Amino acid sequence: MAPRSLELIFLLIIVVVPMKGTVAYSSIHELLRSHGLPAGLFPKSVKSYNLDQRGVLEVHLDHPCMAKYETRVLFETVVRANLSLGQLKGLEGLSQEELFLWLPVKDIIVDDPLSGLILIDIGLAHKQLSLSLFEDPPVCRSQGLELNMPGRKNIGFQDQR
Repeated sequence: MAPRSLELIFLLIIVVVPMKGTVAYSSIHELLRSHGLPAGLFPKSVKSYNLDQRGVLEVHLDHPCMAKYETRVLFETVVRANLSLGQLKGLEGLSQEELFLWLPVKDIIVDDPLSGLILIDIGLAHKQLSLSLFEDPPVCRSQGLELNMPGRKNIGFQDQR
């Protein structure tokens, strides 16, 4: 074998072997789908995301924003969770409105994709919703959003004129 061929093989080993097991996703929505979750769990306006070796997912948005599924949902600037097959566990930075209260979403679970249901754990209760609500990434709006986060008591929309 020529010395040039050996250099090429050595270079391929150095570059390709460390990449083994690493999968690149073009978007957070593609990453979610690959883990058995619907693409629409995060809004279209995701700026960036990071998934570390331990499965900790960190999603960054430009600013807090509100979207609507069955009820209103508030995404903070950074949302964190442990990502595994069919699950986002230990969520931080995501709240859901229930009966005029904002409750933190703890977990999002798809046990059986064929059931067509997704489980949302808001601490006090578990809600089962249709997976179809989460097929497409929602538009997340920040216009008029007034946030005073201590205790999440003062979250709401300002009057629009």
